[in-house]
Amino acid sequence: MSKPPSDPPRRPPAAFAYEDEASEPRNRQQQGRRKPESFSENIVVTPDEDDPFINPDSDLIAPPVATPRKRRTSFGKIAAGAFGILLSLGLGLWTDRLIRDLFTRADWLGYAALGVLAIGILAVLALVIRETAGMMRLAAVQTIKAEAEAAILETRPAKARAVLARLTTLLAANPETSKGRATLKATEGEVIDPPHLMALAERELLAPLDRKARALIVNASKRVSIVTAVSPRAVVDLLYVLYEAVRLIRAMAELYGGRPGTLGMFRLLRDVLAHLAVTGSIAVGDSLVQQVLGHGLASKLSARLGEGVINGLMTARIGIAAMDLCRPLAFRTLKRPGIGDFIADLTPSMSPRGNNP
Repeated sequence: MSKPPSDPPRRPPAAFAYEDEASEPRNRQQQGRRKPESFSENIVVTPDEDDPFINPDSDLIAPPVATPRKRRTSFGKIAAGAFGILLSLGLGLWTDRLIRDLFTRADWLGYAALGVLAIGILAVLALVIRETAGMMRLAAVQTIKAEAEAAILETRPAKARAVLARLTTLLAANPETSKGRATLKATEGEVIDPPHLMALAERELLAPLDRKARALIVNASKRVSIVTAVSPRAVVDLLYVLYEAVRLIRAMAELYGGRPGTLGMFRLLRDVLAHLAVTGSIAVGDSLVQQVLGHGLASKLSARLGEGVINGLMTARIGIAAMDLCRPLAFRTLKRPGIGDFIADLTPSMSPRGNNP
């Protein structure tokens, strides 16, 4: 016969001390006050809202949107125009005198000079036509962008359809937009609200171009990083960064249908640099170094390679500004790229993918 199981031993009653909020200051006084201390070096604490690795919407990750500068008449432009006209008149008088002197020597010399002059005038006219067409294409991109913003506020889709037709014509030469143009053409008989219609156009027409633009920025940033890391002189770094910036801006304009000429390229480059200077993006290099190198990159890369990464990120910022200026529609439906999207491409050891075996 088995014995019934005995009850487990019970825990004797106990008491514990309870401290309320009123007794907390008294306990602190009993422990004694902490002696004042000071730091030996200047400590800069970055707020969470400004830390790009905590807040993805910070200014370092999402730079301000670039907008073209307003063209204003200035005294410098008036003076340049006046002296240009005077120089043209002087060049014309010198050419006339030269041709007359050649005719006095021999008739065939005079006729040869007239033929050369005619060829030069035709070449200058062709150059003027090309530059004017390039400026008009850049202006058409900005006009489409402004009209699209106004068409979104309309209640009827007629204005949005007109903007869409101009956008399709602008991008008709790009084969990567053929599928999007076919999709939008299939919706011509349907009634779509202007915001939804512009969102559809942005997804179908500009999404493949945005992917190619991102690839252009990544490749240019990587080239700048590598050249900066191995070049022996700072002058070489500066010249190569300038070369890659000009090349990237031209490629971005051609991708979105701008195709600027020489004067249009100078104008676009001036707008990009003016935007970077006004928004402080060029001077933000020190802050970007502190943010990126302060999160573990300095312990993994040499100082020279770290400088290459920073120059690559600055090139990416130039590319983002050029993307804002050359894109015929503002970012609404699609996500606008930021500096944080390119950090993992330039520093794969800091990304989660780079840490996986």
